[in-house]
Amino acid sequence: MPATISQQDLERYFWGAAVRLRGYIDASDYKQFIFPLLYYKRVCDVFDEESAEVVKEYGAGVGEDFAEYHRFTIPKGAHWKDVREKAEDVGVAIQNAMREIEKNNPERLNGIFGDAPWTNKSRLSDETLRDLIEHFSSETLSLSHVPQDELGQGYEYLIKKFADDSGHTAAEFYTNRTLVKLMTLMLDPKEGESIYDPTCGTGGMLLVAALQLKEQGKEYRSLKLYGQDINLITSSIARMNLFLHGIDDFEIVRGDTLANPAFLKNDKLRQFDVVLANPPYSIKKWNRDAFAADPYGRNMYGVPPQGRADYAFFQHIIKSMNKKTGRCAILFPHGVLFRDAELEIRKKMINADVIECVLGLGPKLFYNSPMYSCVVICRMSKPVERKGKILFIDASKEVTIEKSQSFLEEHHRKKIVEAYRSFSDIEGFAKVVTNAEIQTNNANLSVQMYIRSTTGQTRTECETLDECIENWEVTNKTFKKTYADLVSSLGEVGFHE
Repeated sequence: MPATISQQDLERYFWGAAVRLRGYIDASDYKQFIFPLLYYKRVCDVFDEESAEVVKEYGAGVGEDFAEYHRFTIPKGAHWKDVREKAEDVGVAIQNAMREIEKNNPERLNGIFGDAPWTNKSRLSDETLRDLIEHFSSETLSLSHVPQDELGQGYEYLIKKFADDSGHTAAEFYTNRTLVKLMTLMLDPKEGESIYDPTCGTGGMLLVAALQLKEQGKEYRSLKLYGQDINLITSSIARMNLFLHGIDDFEIVRGDTLANPAFLKNDKLRQFDVVLANPPYSIKKWNRDAFAADPYGRNMYGVPPQGRADYAFFQHIIKSMNKKTGRCAILFPHGVLFRDAELEIRKKMINADVIECVLGLGPKLFYNSPMYSCVVICRMSKPVERKGKILFIDASKEVTIEKSQSFLEEHHRKKIVEAYRSFSDIEGFAKVVTNAEIQTNNANLSVQMYIRSTTGQTRTECETLDECIENWEVTNKTFKKTYADLVSSLGEVGFHE
């Protein structure tokens, strides 16, 4: 029995597979080949390990016949060893083997290997694929050699590396895990609850929520996890990610959440205890007309402009929350807090009293982007003392910046979570504001509107023209409010020109 592989060696082994593809395909395409092969190898190695255990228990010749002892069925001719023997048409062999495994495990593995063009020899020759197969064959990915936790950490490392290598397009592929942990801590999922991510990407938010319970010594497998993502390979990676972390009770569906929400009950949107989300930012290509006549009533506060679907996702999330236990944390760019285009929608949301907290965060927490981000926390049934109020937290300085990326350390998260739980004013950091006052400020939810900067610095970093305009708008509106407050205060003490 091979000894357990070290985490460093495992990461080196995983990244070594990607190195073999350099020069043949773009870095952004690594994931559609590497992840399915990695998972294929894992499934086969675990199958062999289970077979060996059955043979040890019941004698030679019975291992592969005891289907109930296997997590997944590997049909004859579809094993990793069968593909490894192929000298020609290796891509065809890989594709056929993966399809056979999916077909023989329809409830759990249907479509999990994605749709990579394995048979396109102009992209990956037989020689390149054989090299890749041999590299993966150099380690045994059994449970004894690579336990679930270690494999899961290695898998997350690879997701991060692929995001690093593929540049700005990685935002939908990878959400800053230190920020996700903060969002999960604020929502505090309980054993047995349902957790939903409507734009789940590679499943990182669902995974962090489950692992948080595990770290607390609670039964994380009691959670019911649900996710939807429009991209086939990304949704497949999410399923692999959860499986490889030892999580089985989940449902990940490929599809367009706005056009065709996957989770329904009695022809209505299914409702969940917890929703974690990082929706795509201001997508322009979406069916606004269909949303205007939405059969699920997701336009209850209004129909967003065609060029910005942010509040379509926002309303979908609120409609997907359990009326009693439902709470959500949504990662947004700051523009959603104050843009005039969604003013009327914001007014209605504030009147509905579903927004509990607006958390302003520092720069570069969006993947490979200098933008400042925010988290909006909503709760369907607020405690009595929080009704009619919203807590604003300015955590823009609670961040550690390294090169082009930022992250939150434990002391940052602790300070923010304690402020959220106390729901009280903290000079220069947190402010409780009534919904009525917010409405007098034209439903502006910008943190800077209610918590003045202690440094006097303004935010200047932006990535696109739209972001620069948004930064200017919030600074301009904050200045106008500060000026108005100053004039008002001077008037109260008898100031005359």
